Amino acid sequence: MSAVRILATFLMFALVSGPVLADRLKDLTRVKGVRDNQLVGYGLVVGLDGTGDSAPFTSQTFRNMMNRFGITIPEGVNPDTDNVAAVSVHATLPAFAKNGQTLDITVSSLGNADSLRGGTLLMTPLKGADDQVYAMAQGSLVVGGFGAQGQDGSRITVNVPSVGRIPNGATIEREVTSPFTEGDTITLNLLRADFTTARRVVETINGFLGEGMAYAHDATSISVKAPRDPSQRVSFLSILENLDVDPAQEAAKVVINSRTGTIVVGQNVEVSPAAVTHGNLTVTIQENLQVDQPNPFAGGETVVTPNTQIAVTEDPARMFQFGPATTLNEIVQAVNQVGAAPGDVMAVLEALKQAGALRAELIVI
Repeated sequence: MSAVRILATFLMFALVSGPVLADRLKDLTRVKGVRDNQLVGYGLVVGLDGTGDSAPFTSQTFRNMMNRFGITIPEGVNPDTDNVAAVSVHATLPAFAKNGQTLDITVSSLGNADSLRGGTLLMTPLKGADDQVYAMAQGSLVVGGFGAQGQDGSRITVNVPSVGRIPNGATIEREVTSPFTEGDTITLNLLRADFTTARRVVETINGFLGEGMAYAHDATSISVKAPRDPSQRVSFLSILENLDVDPAQEAAKVVINSRTGTIVVGQNVEVSPAAVTHGNLTVTIQENLQVDQPNPFAGGETVVTPNTQIAVTEDPARMFQFGPATTLNEIVQAVNQVGAAPGDVMAVLEALKQAGALRAELIVI
């Protein structure tokens, strides 16, 4: 099928197709090679109101910068850098970013600077993982946090004043080569690897374009034959990514957050027939001090005698039963009827898993 016929078929499909209850391909996949890249740099922030740092590398960087401008600081003279701070600068270079476009950058203190509020970042090169410079950063910082300190040592800090941002603070100087226009195919990578979803993506694309146009490599990658011309490939992908695919249901999982007590039970979780009882044993210890005083003129001493009372209380344990192939709704209803706390539910779920009655993967985070 020629590229022109493919595009014509796409346009006709876009006009006559109606909305369906499924996920778009663009929500399930990402195009291989179309990705962001991380940039990082090291620089100086100047113009601080005495809130800079006193780190040795800050003085060294400041001295090197002055030497580059032809100003030599005598040896043994340590410049006062209270209004200077050494910072790291990082940004994300999006796919298809072009020369001259701008990026938002984040500036973070590397030393013991109290605040970056009011500072200005001097020209800082931003490098990628290949140690090549891809952008130049400079500008005035926007700091959301602030701090105040009294003469007695008391202080208050709101948010984080040692981190700031510069909107459009970096200018792109080098483009990243994208493999988007290379080869005869486009590879789509599923955000969540699943064999069933990969098969359905292939069937949807082939059902629309024709047999053999798409094929799966594994549970993640699906390749689709595409036109070579960049303009046609953009149009091809713009309509391809809007195809609707019914993704496969997730595997049965129960996720427990032991720090917050949050429990999430997946849709396909089932429980085999099981009876569960869970009771609480409470031990209360009360310490009372009894003071014994001698009679007047008896010549004795006041004595303090401890009086300890220990009580053990066991709450009645209520037993509840899970029937065969219990659904998520039935599990929730049973737990609510028992009135179990999150910690108790965790213990019950772990016991069910050990007993082989919980038909799901138990994940504790």
